Amino acid sequence: MREFIVEADGGSRGNPGPAGYGSVVIDATTGETLREAAEYIGVATNNVAEYKGLVAGLKAAHELDPAASVHVRMDSKLVVEQMSGRWKIKHPDMKPLAAEAARVFPPAQVTYEWIPRAQNKHADRLANEAMDAGKRGERWEPSDSTAELDARAARSAAQAPTGPPGDAVAGAAKARAALAGTVPVGTAADVRAASSAARIARIPQVGWAAPADLGAPATFVLLRHGETALTPQKRFSGSGGTDPSLSDVGREQAERAAAAFAARGTIQAIVTSPLKRCQETAQAVAARVGLDVRIEEGLRETDFGAWEGLTFGEVRSRRPQELNAWLASPDAAPPGGESFAEVARRVSETRDRLTAEYAGRTVLLVTHVTPIKTLVRLALGAPPESLFRMELSAASVSTVAYYGDGNASVRLLNDTSHLR
Repeated sequence: MREFIVEADGGSRGNPGPAGYGSVVIDATTGETLREAAEYIGVATNNVAEYKGLVAGLKAAHELDPAASVHVRMDSKLVVEQMSGRWKIKHPDMKPLAAEAARVFPPAQVTYEWIPRAQNKHADRLANEAMDAGKRGERWEPSDSTAELDARAARSAAQAPTGPPGDAVAGAAKARAALAGTVPVGTAADVRAASSAARIARIPQVGWAAPADLGAPATFVLLRHGETALTPQKRFSGSGGTDPSLSDVGREQAERAAAAFAARGTIQAIVTSPLKRCQETAQAVAARVGLDVRIEEGLRETDFGAWEGLTFGEVRSRRPQELNAWLASPDAAPPGGESFAEVARRVSETRDRLTAEYAGRTVLLVTHVTPIKTLVRLALGAPPESLFRMELSAASVSTVAYYGDGNASVRLLNDTSHLR
């Protein structure tokens, strides 16, 4: 039986906006490109374009050999999870496309795999060529395409030596194997190298040095809610009575964030604080990406008690002793409210539950300033006073990944590029 790899992608410049797809059929044995397809499809969403790319790729593979086994590789978590049967298909525009894709081959002949966008360059390039052609009022033509050449160049670059970081990880992996008795260590130089690498192996590895055997992390994309009427005034707005809705500015911020997440196509679940401003922000994203929203009490903001609705300056002038105690110790709480230590315990418990539940998945957590700062602080092993040294804008995005050995890696903090 022949084996094909189908790589597919789609894009939309506006989401919805001018859209196109690209797909490529590759011989799984030789790596040879057998067929390319790309088309400008007019105004559509990113997800619709991705589905159309999948359908085109499967049809191209079917024309080559209807009895072949096909392995689909895409950077759209949404399409991969839905076509694998793990996620429900709710959006009316996607249901018929998913059904069409499922009819091309018998289900037993097709498997799906999510890959990072960097590994889907060929199909991505085809999709962009199609959109460029559509912008010029033309059709995409295979003879004009440079996608395969670009993909080859990218693969060559990826196979080049990566320098010291790669060497460090390789050395640590060899040390683990040597310590397990699976790799012979002979010369004195080998012994010294293994000893040095063993020391590396015993150090918890995070970031670029994360060992490959830990599997995919649970990745929490932390979205602060959009603005409320209290946000520009910098008033204490926690969970102790004030529960404002998003302002007009906040709703626009939520929509911009939603468009950005829909374009990336990486979010697999949405979990939100129960407070209104977060639920409204989460629902804006959910409407774009076709996911349900789960409410999690542990993600609510700090209860600021008697300070709710006041500015920092008002608290300093009216309750200076209380404020000084709060600034000096994480165990101090506003009258009738929560201390940062209490919030940290609540957030830690929530983090641990969600990390176990969503291992290997990318989850959007829509929450507030203190929970986000707390997750970042704990991931960095920073002291409690670091909470006062982080800036978090409304509708900003931060990201923390949690690995199987308990390590965490902070990947992003206070990104607001999607709002510009």
